[in-house]
Amino acid sequence: MRTPSLFLPALLVSLLAQDVWAQSKVRINWTAVTGAQSGVFIAQQEGLFKKNGLEVELIHIPSSSRGIQAILAGEIAFSFMDGMNTVQANLKGAGLALVAGATNRMVFSLMARPEIKKASDLKGKKIGITRIGSSTHTSALYALNQAGLRPGDYQILPLVEVPNILTALMAGQIDAGIVSPPTNSRARKAGFNELANLAKEGPEHVSVAVGTSRSYIKANEDTVRRVVRSYAEAVHVFKTNKPAALRMIQTYLRVKDPDIQEDTHSQFQEYLESIPFVSRKGIETILAELADKEPQAKQAKPEDFIDMRFMNELEKQGFFKKLWGK
Repeated sequence: MRTPSLFLPALLVSLLAQDVWAQSKVRINWTAVTGAQSGVFIAQQEGLFKKNGLEVELIHIPSSSRGIQAILAGEIAFSFMDGMNTVQANLKGAGLALVAGATNRMVFSLMARPEIKKASDLKGKKIGITRIGSSTHTSALYALNQAGLRPGDYQILPLVEVPNILTALMAGQIDAGIVSPPTNSRARKAGFNELANLAKEGPEHVSVAVGTSRSYIKANEDTVRRVVRSYAEAVHVFKTNKPAALRMIQTYLRVKDPDIQEDTHSQFQEYLESIPFVSRKGIETILAELADKEPQAKQAKPEDFIDMRFMNELEKQGFFKKLWGK
């Protein structure tokens, strides 16, 4: 008969392994004050990261292009990214992968001063975005192109953060700007005109997703799996637990006005992907847009930019069926 003491080393190793598992540290970047990034805010607020064995530090680096740079420099593990930046970076050899989808539509509004009634009236005007190459820039170009305007017909002004665009509108420094919820709600309430709602009027387009590097995935597959699971659970909480969602909107998006909280929640009830796959069609849209300028885009495939293995695992396990009850 073995004595209990013989089992102590194995037990100690097991306990230490559990402790290491519980202390897995991950840095995740959020790029903009928008409900499109509600998943990580809810996961942090509701303890879903901790539940899944992660100690997450949320940091803020404005713009997905800068978030990508931080990933490639090894400063962070994950960042929200827009599809356009991800595709362009990978065509240059960045080795990124989108692992969960947030919005597969351009959830932005083109808001303008009250006297401007339609987008074609913006010829010769100043348009606010966050940064050149950002999803706000992509959305602005799309909306203005649809109105028959071409680059050179207007002036693009980068203003770093989405709330700054509304501030500039209110100060009369710009004539229009691309903003996301909750800022579009604030702009409507302040009397600005919504010239276009790209979530409704625009194409299927990977606008916001969670991404990392393929080298990080290879070295930290289980961590990626836990991040994706936590994110998917958080989206469910956002859509099914309104009090928790409104607390998040007040705390993380800094919205105090109850009407704007409600409107922000309502918009992302519709636009946030319940089962957060990254849209293949949305990536194909981006590749088609880039084909003339980037010859490599013609041969590229959606799989070059996305890694849905973790989402597929959850689906095969019946995770989403159990979560959503259908």
